[in-house]
Amino acid sequence: TTANMVFNVARLVSFVSRFMTLRPGDIIATGTPAGVGRGLDPPRYLKVGDRVILGIEGLGIQDHLVTAAG
Repeated sequence: TTANMVFNVARLVSFVSRFMTLRPGDIIATGTPAGVGRGLDPPRYLKVGDRVILGIEGLGIQDHLVTAAG
């Protein structure tokens, strides 16, 4: 959740907007908090067939299926 982020969303948007114009639909990729992916033992990464679902209340949901390259 955003509770695990070092900087809150408002601060990130404010910072990024100093360098570029943000438009509706733009995404600010923030990376991941500690304790996920590479930080797990053993590390765990997305693989073909995994599904990534994300959303923002009031804006909607994105649903992505991981597929092989090419």
